[in-house]
Amino acid sequence: MQDHAGVSRSAAVVTAFIMKTDDLTFEEAHNKLQAVKPDVKINDGFVKQLKLYEVMGCKVDLTSADYKQYRLQKIIDKYPELQNLPRELFALDPMSLEKTDDVLYRCRKCRRSLFRGSSILNHVPGTGPIAFAHKRFTQTLREEDQTKCTSYFIEPVQWMEPALLGVLDGQLLCPKCRSKLGSFNWYGDQCSCARWVTPAFQIHKNRVDEMKHLKFSSVRNVSS
Repeated sequence: MQDHAGVSRSAAVVTAFIMKTDDLTFEEAHNKLQAVKPDVKINDGFVKQLKLYEVMGCKVDLTSADYKQYRLQKIIDKYPELQNLPRELFALDPMSLEKTDDVLYRCRKCRRSLFRGSSILNHVPGTGPIAFAHKRFTQTLREEDQTKCTSYFIEPVQWMEPALLGVLDGQLLCPKCRSKLGSFNWYGDQCSCARWVTPAFQIHKNRVDEMKHLKFSSVRNVSS
């Protein structure tokens, strides 16, 4: 029997090359390759990576929210016991930064800085409470509020590490005042908009305040 090991990987590499050099989407590049070699096959794992590559503009962008989400989704497979997680998995604690131009989010109770705007992993809103079958609750909401997200879903931050290691789910507490901020689940959780997010590190919006960085232009006083 013919050995097919590496065939899917080779096809994925060629498809990525075509995407990059010809500025094509995954589907366009894949169709172009199949036109030359109709029996070419790429497994689902590589297809997902190639679609991510397309979203990132055919480059590996470590700061991309889509890349961060993909990396987090692979953690359970690679570290089933959730121990010895790579340090780069955790975003820097804002308290360890001397200065940042990024938006900061602070605990509403004690004002401790918790995460930066760049740590938020946005998702496409779901259909809202109508998807939960809570009919009575849905009827009390205005239509424009039905898909409103009440939590921020973020990448793990360094101060969370003690709570996350070796545990599949639990609460997220402020590292300073210990007030409840939200929860986490490595296998995912559902946002209030009904979108399932995997894994889920969610901070309730009513537990934090957004602190925008203000830039002031210097004004030179000129004597007449």
